[in-house]
Amino acid sequence: MRLSIVGGGISGLSLAYFLLERDPSLEILVLESEKRAGGKIWTDRVNGFLCEGGVNGFLDNRPRTLELVMKLGLSPLRSSETARKRYILSNGKLYRLPESPLSFFFSNLLSLPGRLRIIYEIFAPKGARQDETLADFARRRLGNEAYEKLIDPMASGIFAGDPETMSLKSCFPRIHEIENKYGSLIRAMIKLQKEGKKSGKKVGPGPGGILTSFYDGMEVLIKVLKNHLGGRLRTGSRVVSVDKKKDTYLIFLDDGSKIETEGVVLTVPSYACSEILKDLDKALSSTLEGIIHPAISVICLGYKKERIKYPLDGFGFLIPRREGKKILGTLWDSSIFPNRAPEGYVLLRSMVGGARSSDLALQDRHTLAAMVMDTLEEVIGIKAQPDMVKVYTHEKGIPQYLVGHARRLEAVEKTLKNHRGLYLTGNSYRGIGVNDCIENSYKLSERIVEEL
Repeated sequence: MRLSIVGGGISGLSLAYFLLERDPSLEILVLESEKRAGGKIWTDRVNGFLCEGGVNGFLDNRPRTLELVMKLGLSPLRSSETARKRYILSNGKLYRLPESPLSFFFSNLLSLPGRLRIIYEIFAPKGARQDETLADFARRRLGNEAYEKLIDPMASGIFAGDPETMSLKSCFPRIHEIENKYGSLIRAMIKLQKEGKKSGKKVGPGPGGILTSFYDGMEVLIKVLKNHLGGRLRTGSRVVSVDKKKDTYLIFLDDGSKIETEGVVLTVPSYACSEILKDLDKALSSTLEGIIHPAISVICLGYKKERIKYPLDGFGFLIPRREGKKILGTLWDSSIFPNRAPEGYVLLRSMVGGARSSDLALQDRHTLAAMVMDTLEEVIGIKAQPDMVKVYTHEKGIPQYLVGHARRLEAVEKTLKNHRGLYLTGNSYRGIGVNDCIENSYKLSERIVEEL
């Protein structure tokens, strides 16, 4: 059977791997529009610095990713113990994010009333709506101060999103499930810890896990998958549309050529899917068009270590919106993983843009670098000029799961029933992380083999 996969990011490449693992006789072709595969997984070596243009790792709490890594013969690299220390900017000062309930109540990150308000969470009412914003959930359960100082920067750090519009159910399904089951996050944490002691497993309401990558960066995973697929992967092949002819699909490319295939999987972002499918199914195309991808830029700065007086002994810091800064936060990459900077140097990686300030991300590289340098001087006192600057701008960055996202996906699935052999996957739908993409590709490979 012939099957074409449109998109050579982690979703498309891992899907091809899983399909071939299940049925080596499949005639699989992966079409990638860019000259390089990998999508938002993009690693560069710049003057001895290892810069990640997008994804910088995955949590080791999901077995499917680790299983794939082991099958490919790769050695995962877990982040340093130092990376457990994470910071939040509050009133112009960095505070370490508490790691335990006890340390939280002795921390000055929140005021005493703010800390006491969190205790009230155990009595807070459950939400009345099936789908509510992350902001509404956080204020209702934790109070406004905790929302502004803790939840807001977390949303920016993970999704580059706006909590006032993000769907709790779609962005943090585990938290949504826990509230429905236990009625309180605090009660859930207590019960889950008791269950964990009985089973010998560490469980909790959060995702858990340790940030993991590879010694030479995340693109190592892409390169090995690419080598495994060999000639089945065609880069520089942009699909412009898909049509159907009886029991087969016709894929039209921008060079005027076409491919006939019995199955098509679109793993490209939803906005690209919308464009590709507009002739085949206008309603489906319109539904997919509604998923937004605001711009985001990643700015890597390399410095001589001796010029940095601030101790970079942690993961980095996030900035709440209330602080009024132009960047979302900065990761101290050379403190998280080895081999990120030459001996005697450090590497810092900052993010600009996202749902609340997409326009900022689209400025030129010099303006973006200057913006980050100004903030770093204000927050951690760096006055030196960097020895290396590398800027990555994603005009359409992280997909936003807004309130109503689950209903949108239901409409997509309903429409796809009219197109046997057509499938969608990727980070626009059910999880933005590497783990989500690999897990969803694994499940889809099982479904495809069963159906086709």
